Amino acid sequence: MDQQKFPAAFEQRMRNFLGEEWEIFATAHEQNCPVSIRVNPPKLSAHPHQDQIPWAATGYYLDKRPLFTLDPILHAGGYYVQEASSMFLEQAVLQTIDARSALNVLDLCAAPGGKSTHLLSLLSKESLVVSNEVIRSRAPILTENIEKWGSLNTVVTNNDPKDFQRLGSFFDVIVVDAPCSGEGLFRKDAGARSEWSPDNVLLCANRQKRILKDILPALKRGGTLIYSTCTYSESENEDVLKWLSEVEDVEFMRLTLDQRWGVTETVKGDVYGYRLFPHRVKGEGFFVSVMRKLSGEYSRMKPKKIFVPLARKVSDQIRDWMKHPEEHSFIMRNDQLVHALPAKKVAEIEWLASNLFLVSSGTGVAVEKHNKLIPEHSLALSLELNAENFNRIELELQDALKFLRRETIAVENAQKGFALISFNRLPLGWVNVLDNRINNLYPSNWRIRMQDPKP
Repeated sequence: MDQQKFPAAFEQRMRNFLGEEWEIFATAHEQNCPVSIRVNPPKLSAHPHQDQIPWAATGYYLDKRPLFTLDPILHAGGYYVQEASSMFLEQAVLQTIDARSALNVLDLCAAPGGKSTHLLSLLSKESLVVSNEVIRSRAPILTENIEKWGSLNTVVTNNDPKDFQRLGSFFDVIVVDAPCSGEGLFRKDAGARSEWSPDNVLLCANRQKRILKDILPALKRGGTLIYSTCTYSESENEDVLKWLSEVEDVEFMRLTLDQRWGVTETVKGDVYGYRLFPHRVKGEGFFVSVMRKLSGEYSRMKPKKIFVPLARKVSDQIRDWMKHPEEHSFIMRNDQLVHALPAKKVAEIEWLASNLFLVSSGTGVAVEKHNKLIPEHSLALSLELNAENFNRIELELQDALKFLRRETIAVENAQKGFALISFNRLPLGWVNVLDNRINNLYPSNWRIRMQDPKP
């Protein structure tokens, strides 16, 4: 990026903020953005990447950016393409909460799903992760990425922050990756530079205050709130949090840093913040701060019994499809769709369903049609799938890509019935093998459209 293209007001502010480091900071924006992924260990235990992101146990840098769309392992949920600095969330989580406990956790501004899938890897299976997206048009990509990750202990919602006050103090942890002016994305997103203005910074700061004020009642007393942005501005970071501490009873928590990481601690009054600059770390701009809520009334759930249990005949068949059926509760939604929910969190999910708009909950297992169970795509991707109880068809790369494009694939001597398609032993979805053809059941709205590049 040409240094001349920084917005003038931004450059002046950052020169004052960084002092002698400004030139190094500006030069960093002329370099290519690092490419990084975070692997999903239950699906991808072995990987060739050796350059680990120092603050994220399962995060890795790649030497170059591949055509991710043409990698079936991505579509199977083997890894998530995520910016390295944003993975610093891991330190905020592991250093401030007991991740082994059974927690109720909210990712308030969750799309496209990077932080939610990261939380699912960090927390115990006994926890419940609620992934919320305020903008309805972004909810489908969030749901897709959650399903690919394969965890059962999830709920996706589409609600305004204020709606969560209906739950009372329900959450042990809330992550607010707040919408911001995007200064930390200047290197990778030209649009962020063109849309930036001092007025927009002020607009974002006011929005951030509203979000925090609206969501804090949903956090338990003693609960943890993690606030992050992809901007450098004190107006959107420390100043917003200082305001919050003046109107709410919170205390800020200090993290332990390894100096080799290059992460910068800032202290403004009682606010501890942590910044990642592209000239100090191998990543983009990022800010995070962690606080504990010190007061508030304890409120009890009053869930309604709204979920319809399965008929015994259906339940018995479904149980054979799951690895740990004793840990799940099976319900019927919309008269046809069978869902598996974590048994220990059913009351909590009913409470959510009574007060919020749920896009999805748990794992969709099957659709019942004409007394026949058709396996759902989300079941193929689930970590709870008992794959040994299904016919399996292992595909090579080109056929796997045909399957992901929802094209017809040819398989010799395939056994009739529903079969699990896999690549490198990772499930991709289902086909239905009939007498004279194979029906590709990959979701039409997920299919890839990219063709192989010409040699």
